[in-house]
Amino acid sequence: MSAPENLTLENAIARHLAHLRALGYTPATLTARAWHLGLFRQWAEARGVASLADVTPPLVARWQRHLAQQRKRDGQPLCSRTQRVRLASLRMFGRWLARERLLADDPVAALILPRVGQPLPKAWLSAAQVETILAVPKLDGRRPAAGLRDRTILETLYSTGLRRMELVRLAVPDVDFAGGAVRVRQGKGKKDRVTPIGERALAWIEKYLADARPKLARTGDEAGPLFVTEQGAPLTVSYLSAMVTRYVTRAELGTAGSCHLFRHTCATLMLEHGADIRHVQEQLGHACLQTTQVYTHVSIKRLKEVHAATHPGAKLAPPTHPAAP
Repeated sequence: MSAPENLTLENAIARHLAHLRALGYTPATLTARAWHLGLFRQWAEARGVASLADVTPPLVARWQRHLAQQRKRDGQPLCSRTQRVRLASLRMFGRWLARERLLADDPVAALILPRVGQPLPKAWLSAAQVETILAVPKLDGRRPAAGLRDRTILETLYSTGLRRMELVRLAVPDVDFAGGAVRVRQGKGKKDRVTPIGERALAWIEKYLADARPKLARTGDEAGPLFVTEQGAPLTVSYLSAMVTRYVTRAELGTAGSCHLFRHTCATLMLEHGADIRHVQEQLGHACLQTTQVYTHVSIKRLKEVHAATHPGAKLAPPTHPAAP
């Protein structure tokens, strides 16, 4: 079966996105898919391709070559990961076209995605560096409630390793003081989980709930978002990122970063202090152990200590001298 003659590429993409929306894909995923497919559509239309029937394997191959040759504003090529995610969206679109019989064959079936390495986290902090950042928020300045909120957020990120979206979605009832845990709702992949949180972070949350949140939150919002702005609105991920970045910069450690810096640090320090990698996987909410294994490479300090203490060939033997004549 061929595509209906009046079905444009633009309309087919719109129908595909509506299908994903009906399946319950998150708004963030839908936005990303729409962006990736929109780039392909604009590129194809610039080459005279507007009808879905004209989307063929050779066209898809040209698009892949275009991505490989494309340069960013700074003259650098698109990284393999960027190319891969854009092509992956197109591959899902092609499969859907064939399944819905809008095209006789999947024009993207022969596409081979670029291989992507597993890069090490760009940065992580020592325990002493974290303490320096935690001390930056002012608790007795002109905005003591906001300062206490910010310190509590930093403590929570450090203790739990939550993603920024997971933290902004925390509600007051999600904190289990007795059980020493927080309930993460609709984490990555729309999965709920319960993750441990330390006593120190819980003490800061308790102080924040008693002394700061009542001054920030709207009346009758006791079961609402845990962290709110000074206007009483829920935090956004951009607000949170800007706030954490500001404190990392003010700490003057020579390290850039934001929320993920605390996530990397949480995982790395747990491994360096003897945590099992599967426990760290649960802490971070990774679906695949391979994702967590990247942190085993950054905990090399602890590994070297174990190697030196246990490997029989690790020590340099004292030099031997020939017997005197």
